Amino acid sequence: NAQGEEFFFLPVSVPVGGSVTLTCSVNPSSSSGWKYYWYKDDSAYYRYTDTTSNVPIRPVVTLYPNWSEIYRGETITVRCEIHGGDTEWDYEWETNSMIKPPNQNEYRIRSASSSNSGNYRCKGRMKSSQHKTTEWSDSVTLTVSSDKPRATLTAQSSIIPAGGSVTLSCSVEGSAGWKFDWFRRDSVSSKAQLMRGNEANRVISVSQGGLYHCRGGRGDPVYYTEDSSDDTVMQNSEFNCFISAKLRQIKLCDLCCLSVSFSDLERWK
Repeated sequence: NAQGEEFFFLPVSVPVGGSVTLTCSVNPSSSSGWKYYWYKDDSAYYRYTDTTSNVPIRPVVTLYPNWSEIYRGETITVRCEIHGGDTEWDYEWETNSMIKPPNQNEYRIRSASSSNSGNYRCKGRMKSSQHKTTEWSDSVTLTVSSDKPRATLTAQSSIIPAGGSVTLSCSVEGSAGWKFDWFRRDSVSSKAQLMRGNEANRVISVSQGGLYHCRGGRGDPVYYTEDSSDDTVMQNSEFNCFISAKLRQIKLCDLCCLSVSFSDLERWK
């Protein structure tokens, strides 16, 4: 054994449901700054920062980005994180998904599909001693939706008051992390032009009439939703012209109807 290390092997009985306290020390007792490593049955590896800690190393699986729902085609990274110490690790994964991650601490899924859905957990194996490992991490569930989401545009009003504006909002139901692109066109036959791009704010104000739609984007590379449906917004003057035209159509229609009615009466005389 290295100088200064002390080992005591004492037979200990642990009561059912109980525990015992183990102490590790380094002589001389005046020295400090030690970190303590514990082994059980030469197979499970534990690390303690001091003699009062009693929690074994357990890796943590994280999803990045950590969104509640992942869509087909998005990019996501599954990570196995082992905190504390300067030990070098090999990594082992266990999953019930159709695709098994490589034995690395990070698994980048560049175009997610339903085949990637499943529970993921990992453990670390010491490079210097392959039979010594951490405990298994808790499982993390990755669910990949096969449907591409569609943005929804909502207009505060379809009429812009004289000298005023109307508020438009864009949303993607059931998920987060989106930024928004806004588009406008003059008519159904004209091409949509990008007004604003990569907006973190899902609400904008517009003072110009036209057909508006939006879409959401998130991630790196950016993953886009389906475009929202068009929403028509008219300025007050345009709305008045529209109503006047409709009224003229109604009057012309009334005259036509009257003409037809008189013709029918003449025919039946």
